Amino acid sequence: MDTFFAGEIATELVKELVKVIRRTVLCRPTAEQLKRNVDALLPIIQEIRHSGVELPQARQSQLSDLAEHLHLALELARKAAASSRWNVYRSMQLAHRMEKLDRWIARWLERQMPAHVLADVHHLRVESAVRLDRIERHLQNGAPATAAAAAAMTMMKPAAVGVAQMMEGLELGGGGGEAAAPVGAAVRVGKERVKEMLMATGGSAEVVGICGIGGSGKTTLAKEICRDPRIQNYFSDRIFFETVSQSPNLESLKLKLWEQISGNMVIGAYTQIPQWQMALGARDKGPTLIVLDDVWSLSQLEQLIFRLPGCKTLVVSRFKFPTLINNTYELELLGEAEALSLFCQAAFEQQSIPPTADKKLVKQVVAECKGLPLALKVIGASLRSQPPKIWASAKNRLSRGETISDSHENKLLERMAASIECLSGKVRECFLDLGSFPEDKKIPLDVLINMWMEIHDLDEEDAFAILVELSNKNLLTLVKDAQNRAGDIYSSYSELSVTQHDVLRDLALHMSNRESLNCRKRLIMPRREEGLPRDWERNKDQQFEAQIVSIHTGEMRETDWFQMYFPKAEVLILNFSSGMYFLPPFMDTMPKLKSLVLINYSNSSTVLQNLSSFTALNNLRSLWVEKIVVPPLPRTTVPLKNLRKVFLVQCELNNSLKGSKVDLWMTFPRLSSLTIDHCIDLNELPSSICEVSSLESISISNCHDLSELPHEFGKLGSLQILRIYACPALKRLPQSICQLKRLKYLDISQSLNLRDLPEELGNLKNLEKIDMRECSLRNIPRSLSSLKSLGHVICDEEMALLWKEAERHIPDLRIQIAEQCYNLDWLVE
Repeated sequence: MDTFFAGEIATELVKELVKVIRRTVLCRPTAEQLKRNVDALLPIIQEIRHSGVELPQARQSQLSDLAEHLHLALELARKAAASSRWNVYRSMQLAHRMEKLDRWIARWLERQMPAHVLADVHHLRVESAVRLDRIERHLQNGAPATAAAAAAMTMMKPAAVGVAQMMEGLELGGGGGEAAAPVGAAVRVGKERVKEMLMATGGSAEVVGICGIGGSGKTTLAKEICRDPRIQNYFSDRIFFETVSQSPNLESLKLKLWEQISGNMVIGAYTQIPQWQMALGARDKGPTLIVLDDVWSLSQLEQLIFRLPGCKTLVVSRFKFPTLINNTYELELLGEAEALSLFCQAAFEQQSIPPTADKKLVKQVVAECKGLPLALKVIGASLRSQPPKIWASAKNRLSRGETISDSHENKLLERMAASIECLSGKVRECFLDLGSFPEDKKIPLDVLINMWMEIHDLDEEDAFAILVELSNKNLLTLVKDAQNRAGDIYSSYSELSVTQHDVLRDLALHMSNRESLNCRKRLIMPRREEGLPRDWERNKDQQFEAQIVSIHTGEMRETDWFQMYFPKAEVLILNFSSGMYFLPPFMDTMPKLKSLVLINYSNSSTVLQNLSSFTALNNLRSLWVEKIVVPPLPRTTVPLKNLRKVFLVQCELNNSLKGSKVDLWMTFPRLSSLTIDHCIDLNELPSSICEVSSLESISISNCHDLSELPHEFGKLGSLQILRIYACPALKRLPQSICQLKRLKYLDISQSLNLRDLPEELGNLKNLEKIDMRECSLRNIPRSLSSLKSLGHVICDEEMALLWKEAERHIPDLRIQIAEQCYNLDWLVE
């Protein structure tokens, strides 16, 4: 969205600069230089704009900054063009201000833009690879090679998902078998009916609904409709998909929808739509479709509907809203044959019951799923490769779920719980832990893996194996290609995440809440509220037995908390949306706390209060901080003697690091892993970090202003993993890096301005792998030929030629040429 408005502002700015160049002598040189920079900016903005990639918050923020500075430049250019040529002082003043803006835009072009373009290329490359792989497997399995599939492979464009394959796209899991068989004649009919509603004329067609019980495929149907060529053509690709959920930030969502619908960008620190913009109304951009997924209440929906000319809204919900929506399509459950086909795909990886299976028993299990696609996939995957006795046991458990409740969805949860009970102990516990995270939010892979390691005493490899098993059983969804991208021994989980269907989250909460409140192993707020739940307050005088505590609120002041006692808590997850947040005072009652997760979901960074509560966390081993203003550490900071891992994501760090005189090695004496990601104000690391001799892994990614590493970097004698990924402002590595005798893995990929490596890099005798893809190195040190331990180098094709000599001296070296996509013409398509 920001690229759209940045492009419009930049186009208008060029016109005004031309006027300045013609009319104003004193401003002419500055205006000409500014025009050259903006001319260079325009085509790249268009490429990002048309790439179709949903931008993460950090990149949206950077593009908002760009749009704001372009807007300021436009205002200056207009003033300069209108200024009298005889007003010398005024012209010089405007020229000086334009120079400052020109320098800012030039820095943005040099540092931020390459990272944006490469990120889009990488994202689309992964998308294309996944889709092509799916087509190839489909052809290899004997499916007819349709002309559409062949054309897709030839043109390297994403293949459209057919309506008949829609139920395969429930987005439940990664490795749970190949595409499901074509099912759902009723679904095909439903898709056509909803399309007719959306393309109809008249006031009653402004808002259209899709409703059905949880797990029936509503979201999948909505996404399939959005991908339909007729719908895309009708709305000229102006289709915007937003997930609402049970506890949305309504003002932020309204603001986002307004910008998308109206074409009016809201610049500045607004938390709601400015009245003057509402009065101006929307620009005429043609027909627009807004899809609101997972809507829970009429009051929320009423605030999110914009009744503007040409704007239509598709509402996806478990409920009907007859007072607001006249046309609603109610999604039907699968018939017997369709249900059996989908179940067999999940259980046997084929469309029918195999000859070796007990047909009667299979059909009995299918019947207990009551035609619900989600239940069929989850239960089918859980029984894959199991012996007949396990099948019989599952059938009995499913049938016993009938009498639990009169509610269809509660009966569904009990049936699906049977498949969870069949999991091994730790796998089942890890599944239940997933309910600790907010609905419809991505769960960072680092957070999840680390939490499992701490509370279930797992090695990282075992925790990852459980993640893959849950994915294979359709109990969670890994991001595209996450299993392959995170499975390497030196891989980073940065930017990888997990999602879970809201019905599966409900299932985890349903199973976790069977015990009384104070006795639960997981104390979880199921949805965002303004304060703590009342039943927690009623039970606050008794201690809570919870091992995991998860809280989801808005702003919390000191008076909003009440004291509670958590003597067994090992994980505390604090989710919030606010500019100020007072840390809970009951952290003092958590002597066993090992993992603390702080995630801010608001649009701006949060300032934390009550930082003194950290002094009681003697056993804290892991700290995840996201979108927080990290305060300067005082000299009196109490050491966190057991803290091993620190993750700083989208944080504001400069104020905490500038001029810091704290001895980090004394504050974090056992710190072994430091991860810094998308901290865009990070210019340099403090030299005191080089005194933390316990550090074994440092990962710095997407920090676009990081220009250098400390000269004393070689003091980190225990360092084994160093990632400096997507840091385009970094121009050199310190010479002392060659003293890191234990270093095994070096990642300098996408460091676009890194021209040379230290000549003595060959001293890193334990180095096993180097990733230098998408770098601009002029050469590589000759000393690298002596790295006998080096077994794997990832680089671009040109760089591979420079490794030929080293390859002759290192017999086991494997040079992997990374795919290159520097031609960006296809992004516009």
